[in-house]
Amino acid sequence: MNAHNVVQGVVARSGDGVMDASKGDPESMDIVGNRNESTSEEKDKGSSCREPEKLSGSSVEEEAWEEHGCVLWDLVASETHAELMVQNLILQVLHANLLVSTSPRIREICLGIIGNLACHEGLLKHIESTTGLVNILVGQLFLDDTQCLCEVCRILTTGLYGAGCTFWAECLQCDDILRRILWIAENTLNPHLIEKCVGLLLAILEDQSEVGQLLIPPLMTLGLTSLLINLLSFEMSKLTRERIPERYPVLEMILRAIEALSASDSHSKEICSSKELFHLVCHLMKLQDKAEVATCCVSAGVLVANILSETDSFIPEVSQDFSFLEGLFNTLPFASDDLEARRAIWSVIARLLARVNESEIDTSCLRQYILVLLSKSDVIEDDLLDIQPVVYSKEESQNSFPSLQGKSSARTIAIQKIESMLKNWNIRKEENMYEDCSVNTDDVKRLYDCCQRYISNCRSIEGS
Repeated sequence: MNAHNVVQGVVARSGDGVMDASKGDPESMDIVGNRNESTSEEKDKGSSCREPEKLSGSSVEEEAWEEHGCVLWDLVASETHAELMVQNLILQVLHANLLVSTSPRIREICLGIIGNLACHEGLLKHIESTTGLVNILVGQLFLDDTQCLCEVCRILTTGLYGAGCTFWAECLQCDDILRRILWIAENTLNPHLIEKCVGLLLAILEDQSEVGQLLIPPLMTLGLTSLLINLLSFEMSKLTRERIPERYPVLEMILRAIEALSASDSHSKEICSSKELFHLVCHLMKLQDKAEVATCCVSAGVLVANILSETDSFIPEVSQDFSFLEGLFNTLPFASDDLEARRAIWSVIARLLARVNESEIDTSCLRQYILVLLSKSDVIEDDLLDIQPVVYSKEESQNSFPSLQGKSSARTIAIQKIESMLKNWNIRKEENMYEDCSVNTDDVKRLYDCCQRYISNCRSIEGS
C-alpha cells in the first residue's frame, strides 16, 4: 500500500487552515537531557477495548469474533492471564488474523491484544521472537483506520523502550516507513493519534544509543524538525483561541519531543536555531493562566534554556520583555519537584538579568524590573527555601556565563543580580530624595534581605 494513501480519519489539515504538508508552514543554561524520560509506568500502560460495535455488513461469526476478542483484550492486561494465552499460542492466532482479515475492527482488536501483551516485559520477547510478527505490525502503519494506527504506534513505542529496542529500530529504519510516521503525525485531525504518533517519535529521540543512531539521522533528513515546529504552532493556535483539555496531552507530548531533540548532542543545532520555535515557546511562557498546562510550561522553560545554551542570538529579543520574565517566575512553582527544570528556568532568568546594567539604565526601566521582582517576591522566597545550591564546575559556569567566574549556580547568579538591582534602586531613591508610590519600600527591603540571606548561606555551603 502506498504511504501517501489517505488514512480514514486522517485528513490533510490544509483545508482547515492549519497546515499544508507541501508547504510545511502553519496558517494561522545547560542543556537538560532526557529530563522527561518516560517512566516504566508510562511505557507499560495497557489499553482497554472499546465497547463492542456491530460491524457493518458483518456476519454472525465476525460479531462473535469481536465480542470474544474484546474480552481477550481486557484479560491480557493481567500478566497471569497474558502468560497463559501466550502458552496457548495466541500470538500465532493473532498473526494469522492480521494476515488475512479485512475488517478494521478485527485488526484493531488484534493489535490491542498484542499491545497489552507487549506491556509485560517477558512477553514482549515472545512477540519479538514470533517469526514475521514485528514486520507485520510495522506494516499496519499503512492501514486506513485511525484506531488501528493508535494501537500500532502504542506497540512500536513499547518495543522501542524495551530491551530489544535495536531489533524494533531495525524494522523501522526504511525511509518509506519513517516517512509514513511523519505523514500521519502531520496530517491527522485526531488528537489521540497525534499524541501516539509523536510519542513514538519521542521514544526514538530519547534514545541516544543504537535506536537514535539508526533512526534520528534519516528522520532529520525527512523533515522531523519542521514537522515538530508545525505541530507545536498548530497546538498553540488552538490553545490561544480556546482551552480544550483533550489537546493538552498532545501539546505536552510535542514539547517533550522537541525538548529531547534540543538536548541531543548531534542534532540539537537545527531545532535550536529556529526563531519560530523560540517565539512559540516564549509565547507559551507568557500565558497568564498556566495551571491547566503547567507541565507544558515547565517543558517550555527547559526548552528555552536549551535553545539559549545553543545560541545567544535570541536573548536581545526577550532581554526587556517583562511579561516573559514574569512568566519564568510564574513557572517555577510548577517545577518544585523537578530539580533539573528549576535549574534550567533559573539559568534563563540569570541570562536575562545578566544583560541589565543597573547602574546605567534609566530609572523608569529599572523601576519596571523592580516591580516585576517585587510582584514575584513570594515565588522567589519560596524557591529559596531550598538553600542547597546546584553548583557548576568552573568550565560549566564559564561556558554558560563567560563574564562570571567560580562555581555558583544559575540561581545564585540570578539572586546576586537581583540583590544588586535592589541595592541600586535604594541608592537612586536616597540620592534623588523622592518617593515612588508604585514601589513599596518595605517590599524592597524584605526581598533584599531575603537575597542577602540566601547568598550568605550559599557562600557558607560552598566554602565548607
